[in-house]
Amino acid sequence: MSSPLARPYTPVGPNLSIFDPLFIGLDEFGQPVHLSLIYRNILLGGEPGAGKSSLLNNVVGHAALSDDTDLVLIDGKLVELGLWRECADVFVGPDLDHAIDTLERLQKVMDNRYEYLDSQRRQKIVRDDVMRRILLAIDELAYFSATVGTKIEQDHFSALNRDIAARGRAVGIVDASATQRPSSDIIPTSLRCLFAWRWAGRCVDDSSSDVVLGHGWTNRGYSAARIDPNNQGEGLLLAEDGIPVALKAAHMTNDDIIRVADYAASVRRTRAANATTPNLGAVA
Repeated sequence: MSSPLARPYTPVGPNLSIFDPLFIGLDEFGQPVHLSLIYRNILLGGEPGAGKSSLLNNVVGHAALSDDTDLVLIDGKLVELGLWRECADVFVGPDLDHAIDTLERLQKVMDNRYEYLDSQRRQKIVRDDVMRRILLAIDELAYFSATVGTKIEQDHFSALNRDIAARGRAVGIVDASATQRPSSDIIPTSLRCLFAWRWAGRCVDDSSSDVVLGHGWTNRGYSAARIDPNNQGEGLLLAEDGIPVALKAAHMTNDDIIRVADYAASVRRTRAANATTPNLGAVA
């Protein structure tokens, strides 16, 4: 397995694939850091203003420019991921019922894909498959799992997200979830352990940092609570090396996001107009 510090060649859309590495930011030595998203999930946490939504926009931008990937975007604030709306197969704002319905449909897509793999005596999809990949991006996770709706509805949403994170990877579904409330009720161990990649931005205390990265990292000297609160985008990345590393997350301005999103939406409209085969396993 390659190190996330490697510098692989990454094409620019529309030839980009979700199988290609994502540029996520710079390490403490100023070297670029890349991550592979396929067959992985990524969890982003930190206090308000820490930079987790900016980093999530980079993940979404990579997927939006990937010619083999559909987007399912769920945003409790509406505006963080709203600029990608025209690129998305499904966009959900602060609507718990719509979010649950979307995750239920995505769960059904996942089940159908596993039935297909089973019929082909295979264990996972590969780059050459016609089956499109799906990025599920959730911003303000706490809004849906702890703020609005009844306890039963919140638990149902959380159970669906946990199931997709647990089983979706082999069938090309990547879960990227972000929250500004990194507490154990929002990110229980059963959910956190399903995310191979984790980024903790500035946190209010050591326990919040451990909720994102995993129990015990603070005692080993790795705590996002020690990050300068004025250093937005600085965080600790837990990735392939298995040890948290300091990372300055790549930042996209509002204008950057609009420019990339408009281009990606144009490419996707052209592709859809020229498509000769149905989009197998689409959520919409």
